[in-house]
Formats: sequence, structure tokens, C-alpha cells
Amino acid sequence: MMEHGNGSALIDLTITLKQEPGADEQEFRLVAADGRPEAASTLPDPEAALAAVERFGEDLFFPKPGPPRLCTQQYGGPQVAVVTGTLHSRAVNATFLRTDGCEIARWNALAPLLGGIAGATGSI
Repeated sequence: MMEHGNGSALIDLTITLKQEPGADEQEFRLVAADGRPEAASTLPDPEAALAAVERFGEDLFFPKPGPPRLCTQQYGGPQVAVVTGTLHSRAVNATFLRTDGCEIARWNALAPLLGGIAGATGSI
């Protein structure tokens, strides 16, 4: 269990983003404790990323079983983001794509965490 000096759970997530097949990977990091990003964070907007993680992270990183979802068949782009690390002492290993409506919605919910750059909004 990763803990910060005062015992609070630490958020430590590494985001590996690939804009398209064959492109160089970009890596970002979100480190936060006590509801605030720490200096080790390398995202363009760590405050917005932390807010998105606190709002949507639990549902998107640890989805509960349920009925199959119907997803629109639309293509949002070739971007792939892999998020690994810890969120409130739970291991995270999640992949985000833009291959259909459901995946695009997942991506958009965490866009600030996924680099908040081209691709996060569907434009390249």
C-alpha cells in the first residue's frame, strides 16, 4: 500500500500515450496527496486531471459487472493511452481507446489525465 508521509492514500498514475501506430510514446505522471497534485506531476493541467480522476476514476478503472453496453459504431481516432499505478491504494492498469462510442466517452471523461492534448478532444 502506497502512503504519503502523513498516512493519506497517494495517487500515483503513469499515463503512456501513443497518438497513432508507429508514433513515439509520450509519458505523463499524476502524483497527488491530500487532494492536491504534487510537484512530480508532469501533465499539462494536473489540477484538472486530478479532478477528473476523483470524479470518474473509480468507475472507469474498476468497472462493476453489468449487462452488455450498446456502443455507437463510430471511430474517434487511433490514439491509445495506458494508465498504470495506484489510486487510493488500489492497483490501476487500464487501457483507453477511441474505437467506438463507449470508448470515446471513457476517453473524454478522463481527457485531462490522458495528456489533455491533441487526440483527447478527437482532433489531431
